[in-house]
Amino acid sequence: MNHLIQLARRARSRRARGDAAQSTVEYALVLLGAAAVALALVAWVTRTDAISRLFDTIVGHILTSAG
Repeated sequence: MNHLIQLARRARSRRARGDAAQSTVEYALVLLGAAAVALALVAWVTRTDAISRLFDTIVGHILTSAG
């Protein structure tokens, strides 16, 4: 009976380690996805002048409402 308890404990600890590894892999995949989105955003921004137009619009609205 004691042998069965030891086997059950070993199996439980192996499962816990597997769950921890799975969480690590999921975290790594989320980071890779975020990096891919960031790279796509940087590529889009460098090809267009959208950011400068947005900045000009914001500054223009601030200046007209202030003065």
